[in-house]
Amino acid sequence: MIETIIFDFGDVFINLDKPAIERSLFKLGVTAITEDMLETAMQYEKGLISTDDFVKTFTAKYPSISAAEFKNAWNSIILEFPEYRLEFVENLSIHKNYKLILLSNTNALHIEQVIENMTLHRYERFKKCFDKFYLSHEIQLRKPDPSIYEFVLKENKLQASKCFFVDDIKENTQAAAQLGIYTWNNNPAKEDIINIFDNPLFSNS
Repeated sequence: MIETIIFDFGDVFINLDKPAIERSLFKLGVTAITEDMLETAMQYEKGLISTDDFVKTFTAKYPSISAAEFKNAWNSIILEFPEYRLEFVENLSIHKNYKLILLSNTNALHIEQVIENMTLHRYERFKKCFDKFYLSHEIQLRKPDPSIYEFVLKENKLQASKCFFVDDIKENTQAAAQLGIYTWNNNPAKEDIINIFDNPLFSNS
């Protein structure tokens, strides 16, 4: 029986344009996304470097790009949060049939953009729905590292076999599944979180 649902954020609730960052950076003159750039982004996503240091690392590599231009390119991935999804999770929260946890790989700049796109009021409505709200840059852990799932299970005294995790990235759901967590690797182009209860695992919950 599923007792806890763990949700990803991007491309589960809020829409993303994943190629947008690379596309926007190339327009600004970046010729390639290198391994060291990806590593810096990963460190930032885990909250191990500040926003200022993150931006300076990229603008130092490409001096023709201003800090404002880089931030705009970096945040171009964040799109809209449909109201019907917000109402869906609010309704789920009201009925209290499940413990609800958000577990998102994200960073401070992206969250600023999320709030701007959603409005602070709608973001607070969303956040209020969850028993726990974990952002990678705040807890310094990142999917698909097993430690992040172990942290969530331990901190909330959860049994993996009673948890259901939704994420649009296959590596993330695979890592959770290895710990015994039930998973749904949703395809945002074809599937929607509001249909989560079509999964037969919930028929006996």
